[in-house]
Amino acid sequence: MAPIVRGGIVLVGLLQLAGGLALVVGGGTDAAGGLWLMAVGGFFVIVPFLERARYRSEATERGLSPVGPGGGETTDAPIEPRFRPTTEVFEDPTSGRRMRVLVDPRTGERRYVAEA
Repeated sequence: MAPIVRGGIVLVGLLQLAGGLALVVGGGTDAAGGLWLMAVGGFFVIVPFLERARYRSEATERGLSPVGPGGGETTDAPIEPRFRPTTEVFEDPTSGRRMRVLVDPRTGERRYVAEA
């Protein structure tokens, strides 16, 4: 998800949280609706931070690099030599691409690369 979209979703969530808080503080018959508005707003604030592109490393995600085939690492950047291919292979359900799992034997960190 693009940073501008994440920011927009968080902004909408914060506005909902503020509106819900105002309704709860105001009391009366709208207080229960304010709690619901705060719950939905909290969801919108939290979810963009939990959502990540599938099968990407943290470094790739933080660098905002483009998504590679099947949602994995990009094919233009070489994978670090510490990663070794495993026998684990799966088909990405969305793209139908066959994905190979690579692992760093020392740390257990995993990477996913689309096979040709």
